[in-house]
Amino acid sequence: MHLGLEIGKKTPVHDWSTVVKSLLQSILGAISMVMLVVHTLFISLFVFSSIIWKVMLPQRLRHKWADPYVIGVANVWLAGILWWLTNVLRIRFDVDNNVKLSMEEWYMVVSNHQSWVDIFALFYVTKGKIPLLKFFIKKELMKVPVVGQAWWAMDYPFMSRHSRAYLAKHPEKADDDLKATKKACEKFSYVPTSIVNFLEGTRFTEVKQQKQKAPYAHLLRPKAGGIAFAIQALGERFSSMIDTTIVYQDRAPTFWDLACGRVGTVTLRLRHIEIPQQFIRMDYQNNRQDKKDFQQWLHELWLEKDALITQMKAGTSSV
Repeated sequence: MHLGLEIGKKTPVHDWSTVVKSLLQSILGAISMVMLVVHTLFISLFVFSSIIWKVMLPQRLRHKWADPYVIGVANVWLAGILWWLTNVLRIRFDVDNNVKLSMEEWYMVVSNHQSWVDIFALFYVTKGKIPLLKFFIKKELMKVPVVGQAWWAMDYPFMSRHSRAYLAKHPEKADDDLKATKKACEKFSYVPTSIVNFLEGTRFTEVKQQKQKAPYAHLLRPKAGGIAFAIQALGERFSSMIDTTIVYQDRAPTFWDLACGRVGTVTLRLRHIEIPQQFIRMDYQNNRQDKKDFQQWLHELWLEKDALITQMKAGTSSV
């Protein structure tokens, strides 16, 4: 057998600068995760003391004494996280906000959803300008150490999110989320509150978009139920709805990308949306026309947001 040698074939050369950069980013990611755990464990001492205080106080004194303490602890935790994101991980937040904000008002904040980074981006743009954001949380996350208990102490609403298959077998559970929303909103009515709703209900992916056959280029279909119930329960108290649009430079970053400092610039655009009076007084659950009109209203808002994302990605947005 004749063995020939390929003459002139170049041997692949490793891009050592890329390898070193990737290694340094991974080291930074590990350090970031450790610092997050240490920071959270330190704050947990104050979280659990606030929980004990909240449980021991009578109901009428919780909102006056315990809740401000819990919010204060949460703000300290959040300030540490945001400092690390901006000063160590060098995330740049490009914010265009023409919305007048106040700590003395109630707000409904809606946003598109692509990544865990969305949550920190929303905190960054609203911290100290409106009441601390409160999210609708999956009930299973209540078991997360420290964080789950902190969410409970801050009266975050925990939702069951039953599947259609489960509800088919247990129809009596269909109103669980509605009851949870109403119960949470009763607590929110005492002091100014900001409620966040990721209307898509899950993080955007192209696979989910194709499965839904969503009529948008960058978004999933908005889910109307949760926000409808919140508006019904607290509509008269909302001074406005803040529509937030979030866009990343390339792709939506993972949590590990965040820890490694691979996020870059996060672009946010905020706008004020008036909630029509007809929806504040609607009966979303029982009135078909109310339900249809509200869903159409959200669809039109989502079409506008989709067009804005296209402009932002092209670098031509002007809000």
